[in-house]
Amino acid sequence: MIKRKKSDYIIHSVDHAFDVLEAFRTSEPELGVTQLAKLLNLHKNNVFRILATLENRGYVEQNAKTGNYRLGLKAFEAGQAYLRHTNLLSVAHPAMVTLTGELMENAYLSVLRGDYVFYLDEVIADQKIQVVSRLGTRVSSHCTATGKVFLAFIEKEQCDAILKQLELEKMTPNTITDLSTLQKELASVSETGFAVDREEWTPGLKCVAAPIRDYYGKVQGAISVSGPADRMSDSRIKKEIVPAVQIQAMEASKKLGYLIGKTEE
Repeated sequence: MIKRKKSDYIIHSVDHAFDVLEAFRTSEPELGVTQLAKLLNLHKNNVFRILATLENRGYVEQNAKTGNYRLGLKAFEAGQAYLRHTNLLSVAHPAMVTLTGELMENAYLSVLRGDYVFYLDEVIADQKIQVVSRLGTRVSSHCTATGKVFLAFIEKEQCDAILKQLELEKMTPNTITDLSTLQKELASVSETGFAVDREEWTPGLKCVAAPIRDYYGKVQGAISVSGPADRMSDSRIKKEIVPAVQIQAMEASKKLGYLIGKTEE
């Protein structure tokens, strides 16, 4: 017996209802029946019936003055319910798996706890030369790519408080131990959206990290890729690793609600 595809079971009226809901992603907060019919290539009567159903359930509401429709409270509640049941680990892990598959280097998820970076999750690449596991490790924020990401993107007051009490311990010859130099580095991270650890924590190890943001734009975690310095040349970091890390950090961020409500370019 041939198993049918899930697409064979689609109920077209329900499918059209979601088309109507998704049409409100445009920059126009309100849409009329005629606009929606033209936009979705549907008959006006079908659009009206769909809107009437959605309005009855609270997913759209009609502006009494203009007669146009906009998203209702139920649509907002559905989005909030999704965000409440989505957590950092569940959205970051698939992105880490993708990174490891693409780059064949270890991927990590970390969070900021006080003035330290704590590694919550990792995906290990199948390489002959393995990087030591970071899972459960706590590291000072000044000498890692993930730490620099947090310091660059948290509130200035919080960053200043951390830097004030942070001991800029020299972990390797490359560790930044001068506050002014570190602040310049953080300004660069803030501008580019990523950070690089150039053997600053462990000799022979490099790392690239980018922030994972939530609905409000707040950094909830950092996703990173680490590997031996001889596999992480400056050229590879720039052309291959940085773009991949930033793309996957953004994918995880979107699942936490980041960019919701922003106009699509």
